[in-house]
Amino acid sequence: MCAGVIAFAPLGAAAGELAITVNGLDSTSGAVHYAVYDRPEAFPKRDQRFAKGQAPARGDPVVIVVPNLPPGTYAVAVFHDENGNGEFDQGLFGIPLERYGFSNDARGFFAAPDFEAARFELGQGTRRITITLGR
Repeated sequence: MCAGVIAFAPLGAAAGELAITVNGLDSTSGAVHYAVYDRPEAFPKRDQRFAKGQAPARGDPVVIVVPNLPPGTYAVAVFHDENGNGEFDQGLFGIPLERYGFSNDARGFFAAPDFEAARFELGQGTRRITITLGR
């Protein structure tokens, strides 16, 4: 198991911690990128992430810990950047070339799921979620 600890978000007395277990990697190449969203209108837009980061894809599963998140409602998107180019690669007609997933294992139909399907609550302490990658 691989653990990545990424520091982000403002410190606060009521902060929580998010532990994301990512299953379904095809290889140990590249990195697993994550994005945390705190608003429906931002999800899953790259330029509107509340928190972001990556962890090396050293095994399956990869565990990413995001500390110091304020309590609230969030949704998470992840992808396995196998070729290490820092991008979510897509082919013809936007068909994903890399494995990806969302919190609650939410799936969309020819698009990302909506925020409501991927949302979860984070309070104080540690919230653990599991995301299984697909295509």
